[in-house]
Amino acid sequence: MEGFGIGFTGIVIIIIALYLLSSIKILAEYERGVIFRLGHLLRAPKGPGVILVFSPIDRMVRVSLRQEALEVPPQDIITRDNVTLKVNAVIFLRVIEPNKAVVEVSNYIYQTSQFAQTTLRSVLGELELDELLAHRDKINLRLQTILDQHTSPWGVKVASVEVKQVDLPESMLRAMAKQAEAEREKRSKIIHAEGEFSAAQRLVDAAHLLATEPVSVQLRYLQTLTEIGVEKNTTVIFPVPVDVFSGLQKLIARAGEDIEPAAKPA
Repeated sequence: MEGFGIGFTGIVIIIIALYLLSSIKILAEYERGVIFRLGHLLRAPKGPGVILVFSPIDRMVRVSLRQEALEVPPQDIITRDNVTLKVNAVIFLRVIEPNKAVVEVSNYIYQTSQFAQTTLRSVLGELELDELLAHRDKINLRLQTILDQHTSPWGVKVASVEVKQVDLPESMLRAMAKQAEAEREKRSKIIHAEGEFSAAQRLVDAAHLLATEPVSVQLRYLQTLTEIGVEKNTTVIFPVPVDVFSGLQKLIARAGEDIEPAAKPA
């Protein structure tokens, strides 16, 4: 009987030891344990480190406090100017109150994803295509604010929302390419016209300056011929001004008049 008693006590001690060992749980630094004791929620979550969970009295739900990235599937959106798009986004969120994340909502990741899809369609549907493409930061901030207001009662903080990709129809891409090309051509013509105007203005100023001294035109002309003559493989045709011929003709006429009187006395 003594041997049986010692054996039974030892078995009980072993069972208790195994129970205590099985009750030991280790939580990482980024984890918290939400404890339900006889179905009632304990006020403060446990962890990190070593904790005791006495099952079946206690039931623990592990909650991660690390930031998670949630991708929103592509959504078909019709903008205010009747353009059909496919838009997807990425949501960055984290749990800040583990008790609420377990008690207030059954699956906070799934519900945040579903609510993000409806919010993405409603917000982007109020915008025009140009606003969507040009003001991406404002749209991200607005989506983040709306989602954070709805997830805050669940103990979930939406850190940021980023519109990841906007898929445009092929016809819209071609139209936008033509618009960009036309805009660049418009700028090119404006710049070219401004250059022509500036050049014409400078030529007018130069003409007024040269008109004050006619000799400067001849000097400029000779300087141009000098610049052309630097190239040895270039044939330069030197045009003689008409004034030179008229001067020569006058000299020849005077010489002829002087010769005729000298020949008559002979």
